Amino acid sequence: MDVSYILDQLNDAQRDAVTADSPGTLVLAGAGSGKTRVLVHRIAWKIKVEGLSPYSIMAVTFTNKAAREMRGRIEELLGSSLQGGMWVGTFHGLAHRLLKAHAREAGLPENFQILDSDDQLRLMKRIHRELQLDDSRWPPRQSCYFINGHKDEGRRSAHIDDPGGDLYLQTMLKVYRRYEEICQQQGVIDFAELLLRALELWRDNPAVLAHYQQRFKHVLVDEFQDTNAVQYAWLRILAGNGMPITAVGDDDQSIYGWRGARIENIQQFSKDFADTRIIRLEQNYRSTGTILSAANAVIKNNSQRLGKELWTSGEDGEPITLFAAFNEQDEARFVTDRIDELLRQDYRRADIGILYRSNAQSRVLEEALIRSGQPYRIYGGQRFYDRLEIKNALAYLRLIALRDDDTAMERVINTPTRGIGNRTVEMLREYARDHQLSLWQSAMAMIQNGALTARAGNALRGFLSLVEDLAEQCSDQSLDEQVDLVIDKAGLIAFHQKEKGEKGQARIENLQELVSAARSFTPEDPDADLLREFLDQAALDAGEQQADEHEDSIQLMTLHSAKGLEFPIVFMVGVEENLFPHKMSMDDPARLEEERRLAYVGITRAEQQLFLSYAESRRLHGQENFNSLSRFIREIPNDLINEVRINNTVTRPSSFASGNIAAQAAADCGIALGQRVLHSFFGAGTVLSFEGQGASARVQVNFEDEGSKWLVLQYANLELL
Repeated sequence: MDVSYILDQLNDAQRDAVTADSPGTLVLAGAGSGKTRVLVHRIAWKIKVEGLSPYSIMAVTFTNKAAREMRGRIEELLGSSLQGGMWVGTFHGLAHRLLKAHAREAGLPENFQILDSDDQLRLMKRIHRELQLDDSRWPPRQSCYFINGHKDEGRRSAHIDDPGGDLYLQTMLKVYRRYEEICQQQGVIDFAELLLRALELWRDNPAVLAHYQQRFKHVLVDEFQDTNAVQYAWLRILAGNGMPITAVGDDDQSIYGWRGARIENIQQFSKDFADTRIIRLEQNYRSTGTILSAANAVIKNNSQRLGKELWTSGEDGEPITLFAAFNEQDEARFVTDRIDELLRQDYRRADIGILYRSNAQSRVLEEALIRSGQPYRIYGGQRFYDRLEIKNALAYLRLIALRDDDTAMERVINTPTRGIGNRTVEMLREYARDHQLSLWQSAMAMIQNGALTARAGNALRGFLSLVEDLAEQCSDQSLDEQVDLVIDKAGLIAFHQKEKGEKGQARIENLQELVSAARSFTPEDPDADLLREFLDQAALDAGEQQADEHEDSIQLMTLHSAKGLEFPIVFMVGVEENLFPHKMSMDDPARLEEERRLAYVGITRAEQQLFLSYAESRRLHGQENFNSLSRFIREIPNDLINEVRINNTVTRPSSFASGNIAAQAAADCGIALGQRVLHSFFGAGTVLSFEGQGASARVQVNFEDEGSKWLVLQYANLELL
């Protein structure tokens, strides 16, 4: 049988991975190294050469899209349909398939139903009402995060020790127990339960486990670095009797620790599975040599790596461009100007990806793209003014500007929750419709007429008073102070602080960014009402539709969303300390290493050109920040980077000093733009700029306590931090 087609066009490392006959095979697949091809060809090898039946192979992926792609490519390579014999799917999909086949053994009714996230939240709200929990203090969504997080770690409520005097844990444990009771009574399970119940099925039913251990002769797992505790335990139980297993992943691209992924799983694989062979795929087919050298230089600073170094047989390509902007507006102008140049060079908009660490950074970029007339899409997310928290804040501001705005009032009348239920809102609607009044006028009339219960009337009266108080306090404030005050006093910050994980933090950062938008807002008519002008502009920006999915458009996304994607041109913006790496990672070595892996992922998204940019001054999250250049960029060798200054001219290979300082002066002082320094009198600060050379060279430093000052360099006696 001629099976050369399975190995044709594979490199040596890929052939090793496809044909390996070790019980455990760990394929460390670097970015752009062809891991999907290896997985598909290894399955074909198992079937065509080793004689395994498709029925005896399980292949696990992380997304339905990846599963469909894998199945299609296998069938194309084999020239025949798998006809359902092979188990190819996501962890959740395969767990569901398993539970449907063994519902009784799993303690489930045969027709059990799956709760999606919305269904789960509705059930949680019911439980909170039953337990008389105040949603403003105990948000139902927080309870969902708590329960799902523990299930991802394999813990039921019975496995959690009584927390004693800890009120939060006591309350969450009570909710968890009641949630388990109701789910069992109703025969429903959530997504996290799918995996936990499938794990327990094998653990508690030796005969069922033995059946599948006899059936499956090989298990393959994609994106292994993203597995969580319960997924890894599920695989270990299945393959614990020596079943051959192939894991494909990249420890250098493990970036989802905040949602339960455990990098320890891929690091532990060779210890937990006997006679494991590690094969490294290091030849990259995506990026230029310069881009790969930069990525290697950054990631080597992480400890406890399994180790590999990307390389390419292609060209080195262009140097990486580093742009030092004055501020975030200047940065956005640089990006749009360069995009215009690239489009004139016959690149398509779809060839360009703009990556950022924080969702809130998209606002300024979106505004710049709208002004320049460039169609764009937010990949895996919403445009700034479409985000829930921004719509809520704007609704409060609209009510302050116009009490009769029914749409705004309906949106925030019970956000954050304040005891105004759906029945009360429906009564308001009916009264307004019958009496031709606005909802606000109806609320005032119904309170005055005693048409509501005491509880509903008090809750509604509290909301009306809140809005009136906000309007009064805003009357003599600047626009940004108004926005800041409303966000705070309406309770929106506190509301989202209760959301666990990065989602809640992102919502808070977006709200703070709305304050920045107000501070930088310039009305066309200086005599107009500033708040109304701002709200009108926000509505216009929100009305600018995203480009159609199939329209040629520029792609904007967070670095986390960019994983798995690639673009000929990549802009990584905001590469600054406290932004990237994120300030919340600074005191946690493990989180800092994950941030560095995120930088590695971002760099390796670029195929041909990579543009990096940072701002000497950035107004973000409502504050003016003077952050130094990201340590990740400092880890890239100077000879790989050209720095671009405001006049858009490319200088010599950058030493990360300001473009207007002489090379000799920079070498003599050893201080770079963005460097943190200490002055004996003024204290700690950040270097913003240089001027002159030799004995007359001066340095501008923004001191934390004393503000910005120019100092003669030779007399400044600055100590590097």
